Amino acid sequence: MRIHIATDHAGLEFSTRLQHHLAEQGHEVVDHGPLDYDPVDDYPAFCIRAAQAVVRDRAAGVETLGVVFGGSGNGEQIAANKVAGVRAALVWNIPTAELAREHNDANVIAIGARQHTFEEAASFIDRFVATPFSGEERHARRIAQIAAYEQDGSLLPDPRAGAERGPDVLDEDTSSFDPEAG
Repeated sequence: MRIHIATDHAGLEFSTRLQHHLAEQGHEVVDHGPLDYDPVDDYPAFCIRAAQAVVRDRAAGVETLGVVFGGSGNGEQIAANKVAGVRAALVWNIPTAELAREHNDANVIAIGARQHTFEEAASFIDRFVATPFSGEERHARRIAQIAAYEQDGSLLPDPRAGAERGPDVLDEDTSSFDPEAG
């Protein structure tokens, strides 16, 4: 499998070790991260390029996944998810790595390099790579809804629309919320 990796300075050491770890398992690793340590580099361009490569490879029929990481993994996940066709999940343990694939068919995971040991992060990635999408109808249906929104902004009808119900708590005329009071 081809695995695209990206990081910033916070995950540079992890990236090098992970590339060796994944290559030893027979994966083709493509690095989209920095070449040298720069404590003020920015993760978005690295992570977006890795995410773009995942989408491009998948469209070409190449079995591929992506791994992005930085200090917390949050910003890296957000950046990757800006690429149409990417479903990036923040992973912090084995169950989240499994569920990202089984339920969400995630094609990219984000990990906080400052939140985990190398061994933990490697185990999350190994599990993510080894876990297939379940293909269950409910999960496929939900993924299709996300893809439809991403493509043209369409959403399922709001089940609350037109329903007879009381006032919305955020309705200006009826809300008792006082933003001045906090």
